[in-house]
Amino acid sequence: MKITSRSRAAFAIIAATTLAVSLSACSKDSDTPAAPGSNAGGGVGVDLPRADSDFWNAYAKYVPAKAKDLGVTVTSTTNSQNDVQKLLTNVDSLVAQGAKALVMAPQDTGAIASKLDELAGKKIPVVSVDTRPDSGSVYMVVRADNRAYGTKACEFLGEKLGGKGKVIEFQGSLSSINGRDRSEAFKECMTKKFPDIKVFEEPTEWEGAKAQAALETRLTTDPDIKGVYMQAGGVFLDPTLQVLKQRGLLVPPSDPKHIFIISNDGIPQEFDAIRKGEIDATVSQPADTYAGIGLYWAKQALAGVTPKEGPTDHGSIVIKLPNGFEDQLPAPLVTKDNVDDASLWGNAKS
Repeated sequence: MKITSRSRAAFAIIAATTLAVSLSACSKDSDTPAAPGSNAGGGVGVDLPRADSDFWNAYAKYVPAKAKDLGVTVTSTTNSQNDVQKLLTNVDSLVAQGAKALVMAPQDTGAIASKLDELAGKKIPVVSVDTRPDSGSVYMVVRADNRAYGTKACEFLGEKLGGKGKVIEFQGSLSSINGRDRSEAFKECMTKKFPDIKVFEEPTEWEGAKAQAALETRLTTDPDIKGVYMQAGGVFLDPTLQVLKQRGLLVPPSDPKHIFIISNDGIPQEFDAIRKGEIDATVSQPADTYAGIGLYWAKQALAGVTPKEGPTDHGSIVIKLPNGFEDQLPAPLVTKDNVDDASLWGNAKS
């Protein structure tokens, strides 16, 4: 998806203007009145997926501020700690505490289906942020195009390596649609466009320790690795930099020993690493807008609004899914050329 200056401007003012004005901002049929028996006026329960990721910790900090901007009452917040069983327990707890709509980010997108259908039967709408459940009824999914993440990473590394060499890929959990989308798109692109690049696929379950061990092993067996694709900078950045520093490989791009690195997330720590020349790029997925748009759609659901496909007023596109709708948000590639762009959430002043 092409990111224009107009789209970035829309993101920058979303909390202060478009979202806070009314329920009519995002959907083409947003003047739909509340459905009979809807949960209009109810509260929203929020489950945070984990606390071991800088990206998700940033998202967690945005939730209360965005809720205030939108006039949304958050009944309670839980953290499922990357454990689907805890998520199921947390969901029941949030409902018991009076939540009439839920915002969650299930990390295992295949194991949540029955709970989603159970909630739909109770007329409790669910907004899934960042991840798209494989099945089970959802009111709205709020996420960026994760296949584009993998493709952008492939093209960036392929060009930097001149189409030849070795690359290690830290795959996210393949039980997650995000991990599968990024991995499949990266592989398809490499196979088609850069067949002379050898890719070492390393499953990590989104765990930094597994990525660190994989990198140490690969640098021992294949010391000529010249590229790294980190599918989540929030958990992989620090372990990766530690290994490279220990091996004397944390050097600027001008040094022949430099290993080109592209990440996904867009956290401030990645931006600092880009400025220092430690990594080369990331794809910024908007933690602030994930929080704001996720709560926005929860508010829409409580008002009985039925989403419709098409462009939105915040620079995204809503598409129809077999099990609901998806609001596809843009996610720009960030390099040294645009790392200081004030519209990027990773540059926001706290």
